[in-house]
Amino acid sequence: MPTAETMSRRSSTNELTPEATHVYHDHTSEAAPPTSALRDFHPGWYGAVMGTAVIAIVAMQNPGGFTGLAASTRVIAQVITILSIVLAIGLLVPYLARIVWHFDAAAATLRDPVQGGLYGTLPGGILVIAATMAVVGPTWFASNTVRSIVSALDWVGVPTALAISVVFAYLLFVHPSVNIEVVNGSWFIPPVVNVIVPLVILPLMPGSSPATARALLFMSYAFWGVGFVLYVMILAMLFQRLIVHPLPHAALAPSLWIGLGPIGVGTVTLVKMAAAGAALYGPVDPSIEVFSNLFATALWGFGAWWLIAATILLVRYLRTGPLPFGIGWWAFTFPLGAYTTATLVLAQSWDLSALRWFGAGLAVVLALFWLAVTARTIVALTVRSRRATLRVPSLPRGG
Repeated sequence: MPTAETMSRRSSTNELTPEATHVYHDHTSEAAPPTSALRDFHPGWYGAVMGTAVIAIVAMQNPGGFTGLAASTRVIAQVITILSIVLAIGLLVPYLARIVWHFDAAAATLRDPVQGGLYGTLPGGILVIAATMAVVGPTWFASNTVRSIVSALDWVGVPTALAISVVFAYLLFVHPSVNIEVVNGSWFIPPVVNVIVPLVILPLMPGSSPATARALLFMSYAFWGVGFVLYVMILAMLFQRLIVHPLPHAALAPSLWIGLGPIGVGTVTLVKMAAAGAALYGPVDPSIEVFSNLFATALWGFGAWWLIAATILLVRYLRTGPLPFGIGWWAFTFPLGAYTTATLVLAQSWDLSALRWFGAGLAVVLALFWLAVTARTIVALTVRSRRATLRVPSLPRGG
C-alpha cells in the first residue's frame, strides 16, 4: 500500500531526482563565466530546426483542403523551409565548435542519461530538412536537383542517426548507475530519427534501377524497425516510470510530448513505404497496402490516446506552477507536427472529411505552439538575464 510519504512525493511535479539535480538547477541565480556560452551550448538546439521544418511539411498538405488557400500555404511552406535551412546552418557552427573546442563538455553531455538523447536532434534536423526538401523542393527545382539535394543530406543524416542511437544506448548500458527516474521523453529522440529515415530514402527510388529501388525499400523497412522497436522498449520504461515514481520535474514536462513523434512519423512512413513499393510487390501489393494502412491507423489511434494523456499532464503541470522555459519547449512542435501530418495522410487514405478537419485543427494548434515557442526563444536570446535558460549547466572539465 502506498504510504502518505509516497503520495506526497507523487503529488509534486517540481521535485528533482538526485541524478537530475545538476541538469535543472536555476541558471538565472548565478553569473555564468563570459567564456561559458560555447561550452554550455545546448545539444537540443536542433530541435528548433525539426520543429520549424515540420511546419513546412504540414503547410504543403494544405490542411483543410481549401482550394483558395493552396497558393498561400505553398508560400508559407517555402518561407518556412528557407528559415529552417538558415537556422540549421547558423546552429551548426556552434554545434561543431563545441565538439572541437570543448570536447570534454560535449562528451560529458552525451554520457548524461538525461541530456544525452538530445544529440539525436542533430541528425533529426538534417533528416527533417531533407524530408522538407523532398516535399517543397519541387516547387523550386527540377526533380533531379531535388533528388541530389536529398541524397546529399541523406549521406550525412542517415549514418549519424544510426550512430547516435547506437552510441547513446551503449552509454546507457555501461553507465555505472542509471536510475529509472531519469527516464524521460528525450530518450525517444534517437529512435524517432531512425523512423524518419524512410521519408528521405523513398524519394530516391524514382529514377533508380530496380535493384537500387529494392535496396532503398529494404533499408526503409529496416530503419523503421530499428526506430519503432526502440520506441516500444523505451515507451515501456517511461510508462513504468510515470506510474511507480513521482512525475518528472516540470522542466521535463515538454519531453512527454516527444512520444507523439515516433507515432506520427511511423504512421506516415508505413503508408509511404507501401505506396513506394507498389511496383515491386507485384500481385500482393493491394494486400500490403491494406495491411499497412490498417496498422498505421491503429498506431495513429494510440497517438490520439497519447495526445490526450500528454495534454492532461500538461494541464496538471500548469496548475502547479509555470513551466520553466528552456530548449525543451521545442518538444511541443515537431512531435505534434508529425502527428498532424499523419492525421492528414490518413484522412486522404480513408477519405474521411472529419479526420481532415481534425488534422486542420491540429495544424492550427501546431502553428500557435510554434509561434509561442519561437517568441519565448527570441526573448531568451535577446534578454541577457534569460540567455542562461538556453544553455546546459556547466559541466566539469574532463567529463
